[in-house]
Amino acid sequence: MVLMEAKVIRTEEQYHRYLEEVQSLMALGGALDSKQCDRLELLTVLLEAYENTKFPVEAPDPIDAILFRMEEKGLKRADLVPYFGTSSRVSEVLGRKRPLTVQMIRALSLGLGLSADTLIGLATTEATERKGEIDWSKFPVREMAKRGWLESLTTKSKTAVEDVVKSFIADAGLQFGAASFRRTLAGEANSPTTQYALYAWLARVIQKARARKSTLGVFDKSILSAGFLRELAQLSWSDRGPLLAVEYLEKHGIAVVIEPHLKGTLLDGAALNDIDGTPIVGITLRHDRLDNFWFTLLHEVAHLWKHVGANEAFLDDLDTSSEDRREAEANRLAKEAFIPRMLWKRSDAFIAPSKESIDKLSRELKIHPSVIAGRLRRETGNYRVFGDLIGLNQVRSMFSLTSTEVEV
Repeated sequence: MVLMEAKVIRTEEQYHRYLEEVQSLMALGGALDSKQCDRLELLTVLLEAYENTKFPVEAPDPIDAILFRMEEKGLKRADLVPYFGTSSRVSEVLGRKRPLTVQMIRALSLGLGLSADTLIGLATTEATERKGEIDWSKFPVREMAKRGWLESLTTKSKTAVEDVVKSFIADAGLQFGAASFRRTLAGEANSPTTQYALYAWLARVIQKARARKSTLGVFDKSILSAGFLRELAQLSWSDRGPLLAVEYLEKHGIAVVIEPHLKGTLLDGAALNDIDGTPIVGITLRHDRLDNFWFTLLHEVAHLWKHVGANEAFLDDLDTSSEDRREAEANRLAKEAFIPRMLWKRSDAFIAPSKESIDKLSRELKIHPSVIAGRLRRETGNYRVFGDLIGLNQVRSMFSLTSTEVEV
């Protein structure tokens, strides 16, 4: 039997011919010689490649996969707490209100034996990227239109909607590459399930920042330093601190945009450069607390100083711990700007936390007591203490935002 050279399958006729040959070779069983074994292996690879392209299998939904494994192993939601951190996060993730983080995916993969590819929807993502397509149905078009981001949609035509959204995204300089958007999203807020909403939010932030450019000072990156962060941190001492901070940053050429996050995204802030190099900080105020505002702001400015490049944006969920060294550095710089590490460990506020010791350290450092109270709550993991010191419901009103505009 003369064997023809095996080539990449391009036609259905070729596919069926190779399939018949594979069946014939498999029928020989143990009688296969080395050349026939090699031929069988090669044909199998070619057939699988053709089938994956021609008949792609839809990747299982990550949450459905978790629920299936729970049923299979007889697990309750309480059994997932070690993988998610808290019972509330278990409920949020399984209720599709919170995306899976890298840490959760790693823990579930090891603990429940679920494929990491399944948990991040990698098969679907890769298939889309191979085709160079954008799945326009994943953009939160209804919410974008409700917020007035899009032109009036007079038709429900899929093509018309795609054109409007494409124009909105492209207008912000988030052009499309062969496979996806050119700007890379970094940070713990980014996940396969939130990517489209995050790009939409980012585009809106860029648009609003551009509208403010005429009021910005000249930006000089050399101004960014530990001293700059420290000056910014001390503005928290004022009752008008958040407004003064925005003025301070914009005087130095950094655009600050307050834009509530889109549903389903757990986003506190963002740091990026516009295509002309203008630095931008975006803040969502999803937590209406002074401690969260100040730490988010300093964290994002630290990203501008140390990490942001021309084609990367950092989007942060600061409720989630991160193993990314850049996130760890931004956290460290923000903390140090408010309270130097050596002073913190020796302070009465750290050693014997109380309202009095917090107030004392606040006055010494000229920073708002909410920052100290918030740090104590986070580091101890006890969020039941000092709730009256964190500046609850004191930020959004300064920027004329109502609670209905910011949906958590």
